[in-house]
Amino acid sequence: MQHPTGQMTPTPMAQSRLPAHELIYRRLRDMVLYGDLAPGQAVTIQGLTSQLGAGMTPVREAIRRLISRGALETRGNRRVSVPRLKIEHIEEIIQARKWFEPHLTRRATVRATAADITALTGIDSALDDAILAGDLRGYLELNHRFHRRIYDMADSAILSEMADGLWLRFGPAMRVVCGRVGTQNLPDMHKAAVDAIGRGDADAAAAAISGDVLQGMQQLRASLADAGEVE
Repeated sequence: MQHPTGQMTPTPMAQSRLPAHELIYRRLRDMVLYGDLAPGQAVTIQGLTSQLGAGMTPVREAIRRLISRGALETRGNRRVSVPRLKIEHIEEIIQARKWFEPHLTRRATVRATAADITALTGIDSALDDAILAGDLRGYLELNHRFHRRIYDMADSAILSEMADGLWLRFGPAMRVVCGRVGTQNLPDMHKAAVDAIGRGDADAAAAAISGDVLQGMQQLRASLADAGEVE
């Protein structure tokens, strides 16, 4: 089934082929990634079990995997929370993304197909709609999906996984910042990137994505610092 963003929406049959523990992991990962769990907010494992409608074992396994990726931390008394970002962590994430994103974009550009361009254009169009509608959750999900599509196009499994893992570190804080400044104050450089990818101009595409990443991360850093929400 075709998704409005140009991606293929997994069918129920396709999802049913995934192990139950993987489905639970993805659901909990998305709750972290898109800020449904706020940084510093402690939740009980039992509460997550009820919220996810799952057994204790797959929820514990999902939590274990997310802790190993730095996306959750234990708080004692069977509680976990999303870590608060430290200012030095933001700086490290910025430096990492300044390398990963342009590199993967260059790889994606030389491999891009017409279907890829259509998909990126569709995602960006849906992202614009989310911005106009003030749909914060939709904005966060579509913004990540845009970059994730580029990672997939790059066909570099290890680097893509590393780049995608960074989102688990800063994604929850983006929900806080976006909620504060509003979606219409969140400009991006996606259209310039898509145009350059369509032309096959890898350097221009990489420059656009680099500017997009730096702009967003600097906004994140400034907003959290002003609010005293970084450690």
